[in-house]
Formats: sequence, C-alpha cells, structure tokens
Amino acid sequence: MIATNNFAFPAEGTTPSVARNESNFKSNMLAAQKRLVLIFCVFLSFLILIPAQAATPERKFKAALPGYRYHFPADHFSHDEFKTEWWYYTGHLESADKKPFGYELTFFRSGVPISDGVNGGAFELRNVYMAHFALTDVSAKKFYHEEKMSRGGAGAAGASDKEYKVWLENWSASRDPKSGKHILSARSKDCSIKLSLDEGKVPAIHGNQGVSQKASCVGCASHYYSHTRMPAEGELTIGDKKYNVRGSSWMDHEFGSNQLAANQVGWDWFSIQLDDGSDMMLYLMRLKDGTYDPHSSGTFVAADGGVQHLQLSDYKIESSQKWKSPHTGGQYPTSFHVTVPSKQLDLQIEALLQDQELASKDKTGISYWEGACRVKGKRAGAEVRGQAYVEMTGYSEAFNRKI
Repeated sequence: MIATNNFAFPAEGTTPSVARNESNFKSNMLAAQKRLVLIFCVFLSFLILIPAQAATPERKFKAALPGYRYHFPADHFSHDEFKTEWWYYTGHLESADKKPFGYELTFFRSGVPISDGVNGGAFELRNVYMAHFALTDVSAKKFYHEEKMSRGGAGAAGASDKEYKVWLENWSASRDPKSGKHILSARSKDCSIKLSLDEGKVPAIHGNQGVSQKASCVGCASHYYSHTRMPAEGELTIGDKKYNVRGSSWMDHEFGSNQLAANQVGWDWFSIQLDDGSDMMLYLMRLKDGTYDPHSSGTFVAADGGVQHLQLSDYKIESSQKWKSPHTGGQYPTSFHVTVPSKQLDLQIEALLQDQELASKDKTGISYWEGACRVKGKRAGAEVRGQAYVEMTGYSEAFNRKI
C-alpha cells in the first residue's frame, strides 16, 4: 500500500477484496471530507479576521531621546509607551556555611505593534512577556536555567504602570512601597529563590542627557539606570536542599523602542562590584567587521553613589581564554583584562564556571552567556578584589533581533 496522509490507496497491480476495498474507500473518503471541511473553516476564519486586524490602528511607540527626566520610584514601573523594556537582576549570594552561588532573574516586555482587536478585554494582546531564571552552584560546578514566555492579559503575565510589579506565572519582582525593598521570587523544576533586596545606593543613570546611546541612528538608545549594589537576603533551594543566603545584587532597568543597528551582531556587558565600595558598568557593542561601535560606553559609580560617564576611549577590554559551548557551538571568552586609566584600575575578570550559557531550545530561541565572575587586580597600585556578572550575546549566532 502507498500511504498518503492518514488514508491509503491500492498500489498498481494489486486486487484486494472488493468488499473490504469499498468499505475502506468509503471510510477514507468520509475522513478526507471532514478534514477538508476543517481546513476550509480555518481558512475562512483567517479571511474574516484579516479585515478586522487591518482596521485596528497601529500603536505608535516613543523613541528614547535626550532630555528624559527620571522620577523614582515611578520609573521602576512599566513604560508601555516604549516598545521594549526589561528588569534585570543578577547577584552573588553565600549560604551560612559559605557556599557561593550566582543568580539571574530577568523579565522582558515587548509591545505588539498591532492589537488583536479584543479592545481592552482581559485577553487583548498588547504585550508579550519573557523571563529567564538561572542559578550557578559554584562549588558543585552546576548551572541551572529555565525560560518562560507568555502573552499579557488574563493574569498570566504583566507589568503594572501604577506600582512596581512584574510577573510571569509564578515568577515575580516587586517593590514594597513602605520599606522600599525589592522582592524576587522564582521556582523552576530544579531550584528556586526568594530574596529581599535593599535598594542601596541611589539609582545610577547611564549615558548622557537621560539616554544610553547604542548606535548613531536617532532613537537607537534606551533610558537606562541601575541599582548597582543591593544588599540581599533570603533563601534558595536546589533539589531538596534549602539554603539561607546573603549577598549583593545588581538591578538594571531599560526601556526604549529600537536600540540596535543593522551592522551590530551582539554585545558584551559587565557589571562590576569592587570591595572598595565602587561599582562599574561597561558594554561593548560588537560590529560585523570585528570592531566595536564607538557608542559603546560605561558608568563608574563611586562608593558614595557619585556617577561618572565613561566613553569607549576611557576603557579597554581584552579577552583571552575561550570556551566552546557543547549546547550551541558558540565560542565565548571567559577571561577578561579591563583597564580604566582615569580611575587607575587594572582588573582581571574570570568566570567562576565556564558553562553558564542560557541555551534556548524551545521558547525564546535566544541563546547567550551570562554568568558569575570573580575580579582581582589593582587600583592606584593597591590590591583590589570584587565580583562581577558578564553577559555576552551574538556568539552562537548574530543577535539580529530588533529590541
């Protein structure tokens, strides 16, 4: 028999039983007719929906432009007038018995240009949400990660513009309006965290005139600030083991409507906390020809919270050791030499674990390396140590998504 879809026709030269053939023929024809009716109904539904969607006005998103004035805590809230937004937490934690851990919990909101026409109902599609949760067990040399994605509406995911609260299913980040503490919660099949974070230093505003420029084009930028040193405490679990932990976290919040240019393939981003109380954010926007976009920049945050903008010419980052991912084939640098002459800083940054790649297979299709690192070096000739988180995109494939 020659099979076609779910029913079969006799091959040439065969003479099956007429009765059986007639019965099978009728049964198969009935099934085929039902399938054709179903296909026609689905096609008809698309024809009906197309005019309705075409009539729905396209949302106009704001560009991130110079002159933006920040207001806190209101700027922690959602900014639906911009297309893309993310709330980003990373940190180093230590248990009571001195076991070190690193963690990442991030939430992304992406505005949908054309509504699905539900007109403000509970199921209206205005935003899509994505979240990543990762935990690095340094002493056990294990890295756990999970991702989630959901449309907004009907309570599955969302971000409030009235208070700081963002969530995706049972993962969430919020701010207690009385204490000012940030509350994080996430649970995957392997591990979980529940953390309370003090805001620490005042927010560090990155860039110039309220924008962090990523390329030369107008609006290729974000409004971007960080809480660079947030005292953290809470608990985490791995399997059936629970740990009470304390440590330090870093929060990034960015919102804009288009940050990347066509010739950019990815970026390297560094958050550094030094034991002298100073912090630093640096990023390199990588171009197709192997050079860095001149709009790459950074921020130095003094122990007292004072902020200084750093241009690309103010710092140098060289990578050496490489690690090849068995998951995606991407080759990531995991050792970095960072110098900032104006701050008399000469630092070496090393990954605490080579494999800290969030390799996406199912939901988001975005794979990148983000991991806990140690820092050692010198400042003005004196030894200095610290900790860092490093994010690298575009190594397994060019990051060509508009964000």
